[in-house]
Parts: sequence; structure tokens; C-alpha cells
Amino acid sequence: MRRSCPQAAERALMIPADSMAEGAVAALVARARAAQAEFETWTQERVDEAVTAAAWAIVEPSRNRALAELAVRDTGMGDVADKMAKNRRKTIGLLRDLRGAASVGVISEDRERGLIEIARPVGVVAAITPSTNPGATPANNILNALKGRNAIILAPSPKGQSTLALLLQYVHAELDRVGAPRDLVLRLAAPTSRAQTHALMRQADLVVATGSQSNVRAAYESGTPAIGVGAGNVTVIVDETADVPAAAAQDRPVEDVRSRDVVFLGERGDRARSDPRRSRRRAGDRGWRAARCRRGAASRNGDVRRRQARAGVHRTGGR
Repeated sequence: MRRSCPQAAERALMIPADSMAEGAVAALVARARAAQAEFETWTQERVDEAVTAAAWAIVEPSRNRALAELAVRDTGMGDVADKMAKNRRKTIGLLRDLRGAASVGVISEDRERGLIEIARPVGVVAAITPSTNPGATPANNILNALKGRNAIILAPSPKGQSTLALLLQYVHAELDRVGAPRDLVLRLAAPTSRAQTHALMRQADLVVATGSQSNVRAAYESGTPAIGVGAGNVTVIVDETADVPAAAAQDRPVEDVRSRDVVFLGERGDRARSDPRRSRRRAGDRGWRAARCRRGAASRNGDVRRRQARAGVHRTGGR
């Protein structure tokens, strides 16, 4: 059942509708709703089996490599080995978090207070995914949606469309293996347009937006309940005990959930600047900037001072 807040609905009126896009998306949403209605009747054991099967679509080594190579080739960002590690680490980590979590029927009961908590699906989830994570982010969106017995429709970035198309081939093969409807996991037709994406956000029951500020803002203004994440994470402090080469090299780094501002203490800033893996970033990669901060003395760099102030870093170098 769709739930919307009045304030968001009013703002959604400011986003123009495209009749052709609305119609195409409506047909897609109808397919997803039919599949979700069947999936909603599944037991916890069968739901967990479907979640694990979908995870194998990206974790299986040969598929993981194919997805990582395609992501790097078509987005021009990142590193194949790091993409593979990210795909596996994030997916396995999410499976660990979901393991044993109840999502069907009665999930908790407080007899003393007379409270019973019952889980039910939200319906159709719209997931807006970024080019920086064209494999791992959609895969994790899919697992979370399926765990709640929801269907999901993904709207990729233009450069992430090919990676998502291949991922969904793998996911559908795994859903076939466990007898789950393929239409539980769908994507907008390529090339994905802004009009399609806005139509999807309006027609879905929940929007999960990852990436640019404009996408996150559009999700919150769509009139549909939304969860958004993008740039603007907390400042990271790197002290003398950190492994700077490992931190500087991770996927060069191109990840929306990674923090953008980094304050280095002591000699760590010089080491980060000189690390050869940092200098090999491709043009267009978003890299974090190294800044030197002398412990016990105020930095002469005003930009670094502002970062320190946001992070709560004082002359002692601590919080």
C-alpha cells in the first residue's frame, strides 16, 4: 500500500510529468506488483533462499570479474581488482547482517506490554543508483528489497546501465533457480531518462536514492517516502598509526559512501601525497585531497583549518 506525506506530495507537483514516460513506467510497476504479490506469500526460509541466490549473482568469482571489468570500462572510474573486492565485501557483509533477521510475519513480541510487531512488505521499491558503484550498490539494494518481500525497479546512471543489465541477467538466472518471479527485480529501459526516473519515483512505494545531490533531492521531493544518501559524509582523521598506502589506493577511490574530507596528522599528509597509487587515478575520478596538519601547531592553510573545525580537531590533534 502506497504511503505519502502531504508536504512531499505538494513539492512533487513542481516536477513536470511526461505522459509517455509515465505510461512505460506504469507498465513496469504493474509487472513488479504482480510478482511482489506472489512473493509476499513466501515463508521466511524461502525468502532467505532468494536473498542468498541473488547475492551469488555478484559474488560468484567469474561473474564478479565480468561486472568489475565492465564497470571500469564503461564508467572510466575505479580499478578492477578493487571493484571485485568491493562487490564481494559489501555483499557478503550485507548477507551477514541479514542472516537470522526476521522479516516475515511476527518478528517480535513483548508480552509484558502487550505489543506484537508484524513485518509486512512496503511493495515496489525504486532504487536510483550511481555510476561510482554500478554493481555493488544495485546488488545490495536488491538484497535488502527481497529480504522484506518487496519487488524492486532500478534506475541506473547513464554510464552504469551496461553493468546493471549484466547484473540483472545473473540475478534472474539465480531467481529462476529458486523458483522466484523474475519481475521481482526490474530496471528502467535504456537509455534511462530523467522523465522515466521521476515517473518511477512517483509511482513506487519507497524510493532509495544513492548518488548525486540532485538525485537525492528529487527523491525527497517526489511525493513518495524516500531514503537518500550521497556526498557530505563526516571528515576522516588519519593519524600516525594508519596504513596510508592502503587508504589511498582503495578503488582510487570512487565511492559515494566514502568520506570526502580527510585531515592527516603529522607526516601522514606527505606520505599520502607521495603515494604512487594516488597519482594513477584516471581523469574524472573523484579523489580525496591530502592535507598536512602539524600536531601542536595551527595550520597555515585556511582550508585545512576549516576542515579541522568541522571535524573537531584542535591543537592537540584529538577530538
